[in-house]
Amino acid sequence: MAVSPGLCKGCGLCIEKCPSQVLDWSDRLGVYGTRIVEPKHMERCTGCRLCQLFCPDNAIDVIRVKDDNEPD
Repeated sequence: MAVSPGLCKGCGLCIEKCPSQVLDWSDRLGVYGTRIVEPKHMERCTGCRLCQLFCPDNAIDVIRVKDDNEPD
């Protein structure tokens, strides 16, 4: 998962919608002078992409990484 600090305006919709509580507020400020979000608990991520779907600014990309145990 990647959050673009140049696009995130800090609305918090992704934090609110994530059923696994993966995202949280960052200490960093984005381009709008507001705190941005960042993934803090990636081990909880199920890849549901709700954060990406609800982000009004397309600031989140959920990228599936193939597990070594997965078949091709």
